[in-house]
Amino acid sequence: MKELAIKAFDDSAEIKRRFAREHADRIVQVAQLLGRAFHAGHKVLLFGNGGSATDAAHIAAEFVGRYKRERAPLPAIALATDIAAITCIANDYGFEELFARQVRAHGQQGDVAIAISTSGNSPNVLKGVEAAKSMGLTTVAWTGGSGGKLAGMVEYAFVVPSTLTARIQESHITLGHVLCELIEDHVLANQA
Repeated sequence: MKELAIKAFDDSAEIKRRFAREHADRIVQVAQLLGRAFHAGHKVLLFGNGGSATDAAHIAAEFVGRYKRERAPLPAIALATDIAAITCIANDYGFEELFARQVRAHGQQGDVAIAISTSGNSPNVLKGVEAAKSMGLTTVAWTGGSGGKLAGMVEYAFVVPSTLTARIQESHITLGHVLCELIEDHVLANQA
């Protein structure tokens, strides 16, 4: 069992290294994009299902609270955290409308939508992206494997080179943390 544990950590680290090498330029580009959006008074909407929903909530909390530095709160909303909205929308409009309806309620041109789906094929996430695009939001995807339909729908796609959900999610949360770190540095540098 010890060897299995070590192998799991080694596999996760190698996937993250490959992901970072393949996406480093895009990571910097999206960090700058998000920093500019925050500076202009715009917000970030994050959404996904299951573990991706908790990743969205985690990163939204890092923006609103803080990551490492004392700073003004940055406006971010995780769309899978309001149980009243979730149950109302799912009951009245269907689960596939869960994120699209909230994007239409909270999103404005200039905002950024971060859609998270390990498969890239979650119908409610895809509809959320369609709504974001129709409203003029900049769209970003965190996905894995082939990227699914999601990767081809957005302006900035991050596709983790793995088909294992756990390894994909481990890379997604690291991506979120790295973006937070770069954004804090970018936002703080621009405020000086």
